[in-house]
Amino acid sequence: MSGLPMVVPAPGLPEKVTIYEVGARDGLQNEKALIPTEVKAEFVRRLVAAGLPVVEATSFVHPKWVPQLADAADLMELLGDSGKDLPVLVPNQRGLDRALELGLRHIAVFGSATETFAAKNLNSTLDDQFAMFAPTVERALAAGVDVRAYVSMCFGDPWEGAVPIEQVVTVGQRLLDLGATQLSLGDTIGVGTAGHVTALVEAFGAAGVGVDRLALHFHDTYGQALSNVQAGLRAGITTYDASAGGLGGCPYAVSATGNLATEDLVWLLDGLGIEHGVDLPSLVATSTWMAEHLGRPSPSAVVRALG
Repeated sequence: MSGLPMVVPAPGLPEKVTIYEVGARDGLQNEKALIPTEVKAEFVRRLVAAGLPVVEATSFVHPKWVPQLADAADLMELLGDSGKDLPVLVPNQRGLDRALELGLRHIAVFGSATETFAAKNLNSTLDDQFAMFAPTVERALAAGVDVRAYVSMCFGDPWEGAVPIEQVVTVGQRLLDLGATQLSLGDTIGVGTAGHVTALVEAFGAAGVGVDRLALHFHDTYGQALSNVQAGLRAGITTYDASAGGLGGCPYAVSATGNLATEDLVWLLDGLGIEHGVDLPSLVATSTWMAEHLGRPSPSAVVRALG
């Protein structure tokens, strides 16, 4: 089998996209067996070497909530100067303190589009989360640190069901108004479909939020991730979150299965002739290597086909 698809461009799509790699953080946070810090560092280095332009390294979350990421500071120290430009998730001001102490230049905060998930994940109400994020974002910006904002449950919530598009737009706008430069819209449980993606992006546009400020984060629970990416591409979105080998889910949402696999996304983009800068064979080798460390095969279709 060929290691590359035939290139057949489609009209009206972006010429280039940015892949925002989340495997080292979102991908590994659910793993029950603790992965050695040195292995995580090697994973990050390999992802960067494969040409991924953005590799989110870890999260400065309390060890009680996500034990797998308790070594966040150790990991960033191990990565040294090369790690200072890698984004990290910070849930609060204490997390920001640790990021600033290490001289990191990019952080992300993680908001919720729904009341129930805000309560379960943030111990907050939908409305109060913004007051919680405000001082963190303000201090980060004052320190010259770039801030990205994630919004989870944008396409559906396991407790509340359908999530009104206007509600997602309002939450997203408020996070951007705090000073975030990019907003990542997450389909945390993978229920979104192509028309829903189109409608959500259009609703943000109608509210004055351009496609240049939006990113899309899909899960493949119902096999819709790549279809949703195509809807995003047609809408002009040029940043997509993905996880090497399809690792990860969400520790607070039982029905969330793996993220969109970076390799599957790359195969689609390669076939469309869209630039992304990632070396697919190198990425497949990296995901195969990490799957061996985890003791199970990668869920990525492309890794299985080429690995």
